[in-house]
Amino acid sequence: MTFSGEPATSLGLLLLAACCQGASGLPLLLRRGSSTAQRAGVVLMAAASLIGCAGALGAVFLPGAGTWLIPSGLPFGRLEVGVDALSAVFLLPVFIVTGCCAVYGAGYWPVARHPEHGGKLAFFLGLLSAALTMVLVARSTMLFLMAWEVMAFAAYFVLTTEDEKPQVREAGVLYLITAHLGALALFATFSLLNSATGAYLFPSPGSLTAAGPIATTIFLTALFGFGMKAGVMPLHVWLPSAHANAPSHVSAILSGVVLKTGIYGMMRVFSAFSDPPLWWGAVVLVLGSVSAVLGVAYAIGQHDLKRLLAYHSIENIGIIMMGLGMALIGANQGWEALVALGAAGALLHVVNHALFKSLLFLSAGSVIHATGTREIDLLGGVSRRLPRTSLFFLVGAVAICGLPPLNGFVSELMVYLGAFHAIEAAVGLAPSLPALAAPVLALVGGLAVACFVKVYGVVFLGVPRSKEHEGGHEAGAGMLVPMGVLAVCCALIGLAPGLFVEVLNAALGDYGESLASQGVASLVPFSWISILGVGLLLLLALLWIFFARRAARLPVPVAPTWGCGYLRPAPRMQYTASSFGAILVHWFAVLLRPEQHREGVRGLFPGPARHESHLPETVLEKGYLPFLEYLFEKAQPVRRLQHGKLNIYIFYTFVTLVLLLALTSGQ
Repeated sequence: MTFSGEPATSLGLLLLAACCQGASGLPLLLRRGSSTAQRAGVVLMAAASLIGCAGALGAVFLPGAGTWLIPSGLPFGRLEVGVDALSAVFLLPVFIVTGCCAVYGAGYWPVARHPEHGGKLAFFLGLLSAALTMVLVARSTMLFLMAWEVMAFAAYFVLTTEDEKPQVREAGVLYLITAHLGALALFATFSLLNSATGAYLFPSPGSLTAAGPIATTIFLTALFGFGMKAGVMPLHVWLPSAHANAPSHVSAILSGVVLKTGIYGMMRVFSAFSDPPLWWGAVVLVLGSVSAVLGVAYAIGQHDLKRLLAYHSIENIGIIMMGLGMALIGANQGWEALVALGAAGALLHVVNHALFKSLLFLSAGSVIHATGTREIDLLGGVSRRLPRTSLFFLVGAVAICGLPPLNGFVSELMVYLGAFHAIEAAVGLAPSLPALAAPVLALVGGLAVACFVKVYGVVFLGVPRSKEHEGGHEAGAGMLVPMGVLAVCCALIGLAPGLFVEVLNAALGDYGESLASQGVASLVPFSWISILGVGLLLLLALLWIFFARRAARLPVPVAPTWGCGYLRPAPRMQYTASSFGAILVHWFAVLLRPEQHREGVRGLFPGPARHESHLPETVLEKGYLPFLEYLFEKAQPVRRLQHGKLNIYIFYTFVTLVLLLALTSGQ
């Protein structure tokens, strides 16, 4: 093993953290059903998070980029690992989220109550965390693809923890199919990169030219392969069912960090080209805009709490893609400020989304843990029984809506500023494409606010809609503390974004060498953001004090909500998720294709009436599945070649060898 570069300590810490992550599931494999073994695994994961965060921050603030070369004896050459500031930005949420989720999982999924699943979940969760770390530090194709495949298989096994349920198995199979379709595209990407550069994995920034069919093919295969993992629409078909059916802390990891490996790969490949065509940026920007708008539109029509959050992952991946599209267009036009704002906004939103989406999934898991259901229309009044969980969910909701004073506002503002910069600098129609991001972000922000007003109002306010799910109690400290850590991180970035300027500047320098001197401090008013955030907090505190004192002085009558004239209003007469979002879903009905099932009132003495609505996964159910059924039908004649007889297969092999010999005999 040889080492080159300065920050040996940082890389060593990261590899040590990966070892701790991978070993965290071993205690439960050795002592199945042991709570002590589960706690030992949690301690290893927590230690890995602390060590890994230290290593990632060291890679940012120490100069130079270190690599270790490991002789492997494999035909593809040596294995190489390394770290730079761009990798560190993706590593930080990996360690924060996996550490918090491991601690949370001990309370949410105690092995004493789940002895049949505990060992499997702990082992593959640790393996998934280690694979995520290795994907981000890999500097050779062989190691990257090995870690990528381990990540895919480990994610499959943690996703299918409750594999006795049919819907969980179906979600796992769909995920595995799409994961390997994406991997096939990545094999093509790296093969083409090797033919263009003579080296595997990611070339240095700006080292390739985008002219010619090879560059175009690299762009398209990377967009497909990494976009499939990131959940970019219309490549997102695996994501809603996977996030909904996994354990809640696994959903947090899938959404918070696994999706971001696709963004990482795209940023590495796209930054390798010094002169990307305008249409590259336009394609990425349009895909991001479609993902953002339709992601939140699908979310509004959901009845399943976790499936709703899953569609918001697609929305936020779309916002990140919009930032990447701006960066590509800026590179084409030579606008370093637009490149810096787009890339930095995308990078910061990678971190922000990991934090607030993990917080939302963990909060949703606490609700499910207490009530036993994730159906929004069966819930209500949860805040009275789970006040801390409701507060944490509210923090995540404010952050994901891009509202101050939390972190989602900062990264979305950077993308907004990129759009406004394009409006000022662009000449002609095509370079003005980034300006379209501003109205798209405004629309997405408004729809996100409406969606989370629906969720919070229906789930946490009002009264319980179902007696079967009105019980439950607040989670213990083991589940609340991780949620508190994530909430504090969201507030810290929102109130003091200037603390992360150096991290973003260093990552920009690794994304594009010309950006090392650009920075974002002069482009974004970080000081004013902090002043605005602190001012809002003080205003909220003063209002709370005022109303608390007023309530203490005045008698507060307690009465039921006005029943709209009904003499005996029932809890089921409250607003539901369907009724709240019906108008908004109707606006996008052409694309969403909502389905309604009604049994109306009939006759003089009518029986029970009902009304149900369903929002199908249009791309999967109306697009992919009919196409696959068509292919299956047309391929029936070919299937006749499969007789299940060994002698026939040997004959096929003999004929193939004869044909190959005939074709090569003249060479």
